Amino acid sequence: MSNGSFDFNQFLQESKETLLNPKSYFSTMKTSGGITEPLIKAVLYGFVAGIFSLLWGILKIGAVGGGFLGGAIGFMAFLWAIIGAVIGLFIGAVILLIISSICKGNSDFEANLRVTAAVMVVMPISALLGFAAGLNVWLGFVVSIVVWGYSLWLLYNGVVEALKGNAATAKTVMYVLVAIMALFLIMGVVAKNKATRFMNDFNQETKDLMKEMEKN
Repeated sequence: MSNGSFDFNQFLQESKETLLNPKSYFSTMKTSGGITEPLIKAVLYGFVAGIFSLLWGILKIGAVGGGFLGGAIGFMAFLWAIIGAVIGLFIGAVILLIISSICKGNSDFEANLRVTAAVMVVMPISALLGFAAGLNVWLGFVVSIVVWGYSLWLLYNGVVEALKGNAATAKTVMYVLVAIMALFLIMGVVAKNKATRFMNDFNQETKDLMKEMEKN
C-alpha cells in the first residue's frame, strides 16, 4: 500500500497471506511508512468483527447477547468492537514492543504497531465463531483456545520474521502467553456462566413484569 492511499484489494490479499502463510508475509512486510495504514487495518477488522457480534446479538445466539435485550447488547458489541480495535492497536503495540525488546528485536514503535495491526486479522474470525459460546460454553472455550492459540502463532512469526527477534526467546515468551491465555479463558468461562444466568433471570423478570402490567 502506498503512503498516500489505502488499497482495499491489497488489504484483502495481505489479510489472506497473514492467515495462510504468516512466515512468508511477515518476512516481507513493511515496518515503516506511517501509522495511517495499520490504523485503517485495525478499524476495518474491528468493523467486520462488530458486524458478526451484532448479528449474533440480533439472532440471540451470542454468549451473553441472547434474550430480551439481545439486539441492544449486539449493537453495543458492534460499537465496542470498532473502538476496542483502535485502543487495542496501540496498547497491543506497546505490549509487543516490550516482547520484541525481550527477544532482542526491533524496538521501533511503528514497526511493532504494524505487526500488531496484522495480527488483528484474527479479530473478525474470533467474532465469526463467537456463536459457539452461545451454543455451549465449553465449545466456546475450545474455539477460543484454537483462535487465540493461532493468534500467538501469528505473533511469534511477527516477532521473529518482521521484528527480527530471537526465535528461541520468542518461543519461551509465547509459551508463557499460552499459559496466561488459558488461565484467563477459564476465568472467562466462569464469568460468562454467571453473566448468562444473570441475563436469563433478568429477562424472565422483565417478561413477568410486562405481563403483570398488561393485566392491569
